[in-house]
Amino acid sequence: MFLVTNLRCEWKNNQMALADQQIDVELLAGDAEAFGRFYARHEDFVLSVLLRRCGSAELAADLTAETFARALAGRHAFDASRGEPRGWLYGIARHVLSASLARGRVEDSVRRELGLRRLSIDDEAITRIAELIGDVAIAALDDLPEDQRIAVRGRVLDEAEYEELATALRCSPSVVRKRVSRGLRTLRERLQEST
Repeated sequence: MFLVTNLRCEWKNNQMALADQQIDVELLAGDAEAFGRFYARHEDFVLSVLLRRCGSAELAADLTAETFARALAGRHAFDASRGEPRGWLYGIARHVLSASLARGRVEDSVRRELGLRRLSIDDEAITRIAELIGDVAIAALDDLPEDQRIAVRGRVLDEAEYEELATALRCSPSVVRKRVSRGLRTLRERLQEST
């Protein structure tokens, strides 16, 4: 009975995966609005892949923007017989990353050609990226110097405003921003070492 139940679950999961792939194929074949839905479905996937590879939230955001710009520009050339849309997108992300590493800067030619603006990392994005990093970052947070740990925990985990933290820590908001930035950079470096 256990084997039959497992086979049914596996079959159901395969059917759901095929349905998701079909939705992605249809979104890629659609208009710009449809591509926007494709983007929303896969943004976290691409961002987390690139974040793990490069370790920098800002760099990962820039690389993600270029990845989706290239996907948008080349969406009509996507061939479902050659693979699934998510794999195609992963391949684009890998190519964008390797081209950027080879040039020593973010390759953003397609994003500029399409007239798409550069992504800026705001507080909401920092929070979302921190969530993508996961439990490893939370554990590494405890190893930060106390001033950075308090600033990062307050800003990213507790979602306190910089001004609020500055008052509590008896310093300026710019000092809090620096502590958060340094703390996140240290976390990134430690996460890179652990992967």
